[in-house]
Amino acid sequence: MRCVVAFWAVLGLASACSSKSDRKPERAADQIPLGNPLTRRGGPFQQQWAMNPLWEDGKAEVATYEAERVLYGEPRRFEYTLITVKEEFNRQYNVKTDDYQRKDVFPVMKVNQFCRIPTPNYPYHFLTSLFFRRDQPVELHKLTTSSQEWCGTTFKAITDDGLQYQQTYNSYWDGQGEGRRTLRHDVLFEDALPYTLRSMRFETLPTVAARIYELQQTSKAPAPHLYEAQIRVEDGLTADTPEPAWRVRVALTDQKQNVYWFAKTYPNVLLRQTTWDGRNLWLKQVRRYAYWPQSAPAATPAAADSHITDSAPDSVAAMPDSVAVR
Repeated sequence: MRCVVAFWAVLGLASACSSKSDRKPERAADQIPLGNPLTRRGGPFQQQWAMNPLWEDGKAEVATYEAERVLYGEPRRFEYTLITVKEEFNRQYNVKTDDYQRKDVFPVMKVNQFCRIPTPNYPYHFLTSLFFRRDQPVELHKLTTSSQEWCGTTFKAITDDGLQYQQTYNSYWDGQGEGRRTLRHDVLFEDALPYTLRSMRFETLPTVAARIYELQQTSKAPAPHLYEAQIRVEDGLTADTPEPAWRVRVALTDQKQNVYWFAKTYPNVLLRQTTWDGRNLWLKQVRRYAYWPQSAPAATPAAADSHITDSAPDSVAAMPDSVAVR
């Protein structure tokens, strides 16, 4: 059986390239209460979930999915890639460090979500990068997301200033343009659920209330809607997935419900996802390998005669550990 996993909503993609905006000027969010009840010790999430030695192997988890969603009134088929890997950030620039001897280095988990969606007119491209401190799978540390298609480019970034989230954006849509806004801190993000929900204490079958900001991987940049959601863990049905799974229901509203299935064995890979707006994916394969360019050892004289240079890619990286799912 194919594992159905769902995809993010691309709000407004089926509309024309230009449209009027009736949105009012933005207001700053209400003052943010300190702390997030979902991060408390002994709560529904395992804060040490990503401290497993698995993530020390120098490889990335690369999950590939067959995807489907409706654009311009027709279902579009495409491939979706979800990458999870440990990196080292530095505090000065808040990005992956090149100097591991720095004193301000700290570990994060990076989650990349990428796709190219073809349509008869032109393709849509989306890339979202989410970062979490390694010992904190619930609170988002940083998010960047961008969309590119023939009508224009939209970029959004969310960073944690310690008290609240700051979002900056640059949209090609009239009425949006570029700007900045403040978001609540005691929240989850819909884009982050495929990672954050992996850290739940599934065996206790918890039911959790959570505030969740709507999907950010879209071509528009309005003020994000904040849902008062309910998260509920259940034992997955045998017919739902090709291997034992936990089923997590996320009720954003009574009419908007997402469902996620996670493997029962660590690292609890996302097996299937369905959403209220019909974004679906089928898991094709999960691999662990270093997808970034690898440098070969220094060339010997004989190798130099053969035109082999230090910049040649490491052939080992092309032979990943893999598990196919059909």
